[in-house]
Amino acid sequence: MKNIRLDIQYDGTEFSGWQSQQNAVTIQGEIEAAIKKVTGKNVVLYAAGRTDAGVHALNQVANFKVGHKLPGDRFKDAINFYLPRSIRIMKSAEVPSAFHARKSAHWRFYRYIIGKETTALFHNHRWEINHPLDTGPMNEVCAYILGKHDFTAFCTVSSQKENNECSILSANWLEDKDNYVFEVKANRFLHSMVRSLLGVMVEMGNINDSLTLNFFIDIMDSGDHTRIKHVAPARGLYLVEVGY
Repeated sequence: MKNIRLDIQYDGTEFSGWQSQQNAVTIQGEIEAAIKKVTGKNVVLYAAGRTDAGVHALNQVANFKVGHKLPGDRFKDAINFYLPRSIRIMKSAEVPSAFHARKSAHWRFYRYIIGKETTALFHNHRWEINHPLDTGPMNEVCAYILGKHDFTAFCTVSSQKENNECSILSANWLEDKDNYVFEVKANRFLHSMVRSLLGVMVEMGNINDSLTLNFFIDIMDSGDHTRIKHVAPARGLYLVEVGY
């Protein structure tokens, strides 16, 4: 039995997220179906992160186990032959049997892109806001959340766990002439956590609101997800890298 690691890139626009669902087209479902066409066998594909509908990936990592004679590095081209163009296997390799894409991961790195104007070409790949943001208060939040914190307030109620603590390893806002870019690395992320954080930070960055760091701390300490007025749209979010 081989354990095969896949490094995957996808445009999430047309999919109902990563995780397989009945009566919905998903990334996991498409890849598992392609693997069956290659190997003739049903497999379960485990991912480093279950991205939501509309979220993209520059380098998602997944693994599956299968008994098959095909060399590990040959799965890439074989699977790609059966995949839609919006999903690409960038690399495949046989890995030790103990490797698990989610359980073995030490950190995940996400990027979120906010465009400064409405465009014809990029609206499915970024959140487009037609007013300026002050990244000063937004970066104050980034400094505050470094380290281990309880992010219950930033997780959808239906997905909250007994332990909602996450360790933020890095977080910051960058700006160029076209975009505001948020980058964050953590040991784990809760469901909708990044997009919920974005909603609050963008509210704070609105130059007409004059909200301070205490506004964010009050929401975080409350543990109440209903305090989140806006959750950023999925189309601006990218899973960039997973660390092992």
